[in-house]
Amino acid sequence: MAAPARLLLLAAAASLAATMLLPRPASALQVGDTCSSDAACGSGLHCSACGPAGDKICTRAVPIDPATHGTGLPFNNYSWLTTHNSFALAGAVSATGAAIISPTNQEDTVTAQLKNGVRGLMLDTYDFNNDVWLCHSFGGNCYNITAFQPAINVVKEIQTFLDANLSEVITIFLEDYTATGSLPKVFNASGLMKYWFPVAKMPKSGGNWPLLKDMISQNQRLICFVHADGNDGMVAGNCPNRAESLAMGSKSQSLVLMNFFTTDPSQTGVCGNNSAPLVSMLKTCHAASGNRWPNYIAVDLYMRSDGGGAPLATDVANGHMVCGCDNIAYCKANSTFRDMRDTAAAATQGIHARQQRRLKSRRRELGNGSGVSPSMELLPGTGVSVCVVALLRASRLSRDCWEEHPRPDLSVTSPVENVNSRVIGEEKEFGVEARRGTG
Repeated sequence: MAAPARLLLLAAAASLAATMLLPRPASALQVGDTCSSDAACGSGLHCSACGPAGDKICTRAVPIDPATHGTGLPFNNYSWLTTHNSFALAGAVSATGAAIISPTNQEDTVTAQLKNGVRGLMLDTYDFNNDVWLCHSFGGNCYNITAFQPAINVVKEIQTFLDANLSEVITIFLEDYTATGSLPKVFNASGLMKYWFPVAKMPKSGGNWPLLKDMISQNQRLICFVHADGNDGMVAGNCPNRAESLAMGSKSQSLVLMNFFTTDPSQTGVCGNNSAPLVSMLKTCHAASGNRWPNYIAVDLYMRSDGGGAPLATDVANGHMVCGCDNIAYCKANSTFRDMRDTAAAATQGIHARQQRRLKSRRRELGNGSGVSPSMELLPGTGVSVCVVALLRASRLSRDCWEEHPRPDLSVTSPVENVNSRVIGEEKEFGVEARRGTG
């Protein structure tokens, strides 16, 4: 079977494994089944026109929540589904009353996105009509036919969600073109400042973020980055940084954002892009960013794919970061990568002790002759056999992964129109402690 076809089958299997974790009626359709409406599909699925010849099929809309495996890791050890131009909804009419003629990037409201597990929101802000608006622009200016709505509306949606969901953390990426002082007024009026993650706690020089559980318990559950627009992306097999960002391999930053969307969004083209090419690009960008998985995976039309889509890609990244498996769907309950390291250390110490007893016994049998190999080299400071540790690492500590599920093949690459990634840098305050990123 050709590699791309194999990847699609494995991805579909992983998507099925994930959707089986969600409650749904016995008669509900599964990933890839032909559908007529969202109601016909199972929980966490969306009915998208992404099937053969544009047929509607059930596709995943909801990633697995990594917090189901605990919140005891640093925030930069998790990956979050992110929507590009979260505010630019298909079929929307401008709050000015004008018909919108600029591109649209998503299909459901920000509130619906958050309910589906989206935790990163990209918003473009402009001064317009004596207020701050969410807008696309022509020549750097916002017009009635490109303005969607005042930013305060969406910011209040975020505030309402955080009020009702006390263990959730949201990140906002603001592509900001407003005058100095405009954004602070919006955030101060929204009621969101009580959730603000303080600038002083953002790590320096690539250090770890606070533990997710601590951010939750301290109610610092809103992170905000401000950035400028970037250049077009590249093709598959290439994961460049944006011109304004530091090198992808730099580890002086703690968070990695992977953008995966075309310059001009297409509701049909995104079905293919949000599928095998997206999952494949994870490996390319993992290598380019110093063997780090993306903390944010940003896409257009996040519910569209030929099966698992952006939720699957998020599950793959979280599997590697949270528990060391190829997909978080394969992680055993309550297992984390830190737990696995502790388990491995205990296991290898036990193995080494047994090895030493057998060697001593064998030496006694042979009269301590020179034909017996000396003890294995030990991992410094642990008393653990290096070769045993290497063996366990090579096996990917599979005892903590559910092996009955096939693992996605990440070696396949496919062409895409626009891919770019960047490392989120140390930022600059813009008046309400939001920080300016480098991408």
